[in-house]
Amino acid sequence: MKVFGIGFHKTATKSLAKALTQLAYKTTGPNGIQDIHCEQDAWRVVEPLLNEFDAFQDNPWPLLFVALDQRYPGSKFILTQRPEQQWLASARAHFSGKTTPMREWIYGVSDPLGNESVFLARYRQHNQAVLEYFKERPNDLLVMHITEGDGWEKLCPFLNKKIPSVPFPSLNRKEQRLDR
Repeated sequence: MKVFGIGFHKTATKSLAKALTQLAYKTTGPNGIQDIHCEQDAWRVVEPLLNEFDAFQDNPWPLLFVALDQRYPGSKFILTQRPEQQWLASARAHFSGKTTPMREWIYGVSDPLGNESVFLARYRQHNQAVLEYFKERPNDLLVMHITEGDGWEKLCPFLNKKIPSVPFPSLNRKEQRLDR
């Protein structure tokens, strides 16, 4: 069984990755974000990773969720979300003035500054598409709000794993980045 984190960046994807690793999943992501042909190369980049890893998060995985579901029936999908304005503020703080081919692919523009409505519309569209796609399959999709406190108590039953005796990871928070 594969586990795919299909929430957009800045939705606690690093915390999810650490949690999956702590649950003994071999985890990867993000992948291929600087590939200037990431849209065309996505499957070339991810194909070898699908054989090497059993858990995936961050980009490009959210963009491939339908094909991944078809290729790997019985897999589990985790949609990480956070309140829209918090997500947008985090995207602006983290990505403004920086470009990546991956964000160009996702949003049609790379920099959220001045493109807030584009970023927010795409974020909403993705989350709605995931919820619609899995609406008849609640056992295959878990929606987590990690920044709101969701943790082991939601994740472990979904994955049929024992809850670890350590706190749920909380990585890449703004105050943590400021300390670097």
